[in-house]
Amino acid sequence: MSTNERATRALRDILQNPGNDVCADCGAPDPSWGSCSLGVFICLACSGIHRNIPDVSKVKSLSLSHWEDHEVQFMAENGNELMKSKYEAAVPVYYYKPTHKDCQVLKEQWIRAKYERKEFTEPGKAFTYEEGIRDRLLMKRGRDNGQFLSRRFVLSVREGTLKYFTKYDAKEPKAVIKVASINATFQPEKIGNPNGLQITYLKDYSTRNIFVYHDNGKEIVDWLNSIRAVQFHYLKVAFPGATDVELVPKLTRNFLKEGYMEKTGPRQTEGFKKRWFTLDHRRLMYFKDPLDAFAKGEVFLGNMDHGYSFSPGLPAGTHCNGAWQHGITIETPDRSFLFTCETESDQHDWLKHFNDVLSATMSPQDFTMEALLKHRH
Repeated sequence: MSTNERATRALRDILQNPGNDVCADCGAPDPSWGSCSLGVFICLACSGIHRNIPDVSKVKSLSLSHWEDHEVQFMAENGNELMKSKYEAAVPVYYYKPTHKDCQVLKEQWIRAKYERKEFTEPGKAFTYEEGIRDRLLMKRGRDNGQFLSRRFVLSVREGTLKYFTKYDAKEPKAVIKVASINATFQPEKIGNPNGLQITYLKDYSTRNIFVYHDNGKEIVDWLNSIRAVQFHYLKVAFPGATDVELVPKLTRNFLKEGYMEKTGPRQTEGFKKRWFTLDHRRLMYFKDPLDAFAKGEVFLGNMDHGYSFSPGLPAGTHCNGAWQHGITIETPDRSFLFTCETESDQHDWLKHFNDVLSATMSPQDFTMEALLKHRH
């Protein structure tokens, strides 16, 4: 047996140790790379990020690279769980830990924060996300012209607000947004920038979208975690008896699903029109364009026990003028909504998500949101 075959077999055995069966950084299954300087097993995607910080991490393929005996021994002595206890010893509970499904900038800044900046190795360390006020410039997409222009954003813990100003020295903000109502999620493909962040909030009972980016990856990820830190602070005050595990799901979240469907109007005699749909928790919003500032409409999805239901297909006799034939019907206490999907697989995916949402128990906040949206109508 050659030296490298022996090393490969030894590494395969070390992979069986608890925690080594998933990527140390994003949780992807079956890692095929390792950092022989950090002692962690990682996936191919994260290995590319590690390769960009050569002073910190030296990566090798578990099966294709040559491993020295002392490197294999180092991997055996360390591994994902031990290194997690070192490099993730003091991660704030509100910090967004990316998964393998998240975008590049989130994963890169998580990896750099852990190993390069060593942000989470010492308990009690002050975090940039917990500054009382964050006052910086971001590039914001214009609501009407679609141009990205530099705008001043101010996040305040004391006020619990996010404000933005059209001019840096303006006395009055263009908008004052309650942080409790904000959702923020990275949307690089939609926005057309690898650091693109979508911020949504309710304005006059309608969903408002703001699209921003910053050229510096650390800066934009710091904004996300700063928003989450302020939200967490207010949730701790509002729900003093709640555990951290109960509060974290109430922070910013990724959309459950987005994509195009066709829909018809309330009389169901109008033609089906193509719209961009976003499913955010219990709110199904639709837009003429994915980058529209305001939703053209939204559907609240409650619980099946409260008059909400869904089914594949369209009611008998529905005139479907569009090219898309894979129908979905959603029934609410007020009306029914008819949609069509381009493919059967897309229809099944939407139906799965609708089933998950309508099957889940409604929280007090969900009932409040239901009442708010009914008030608008």
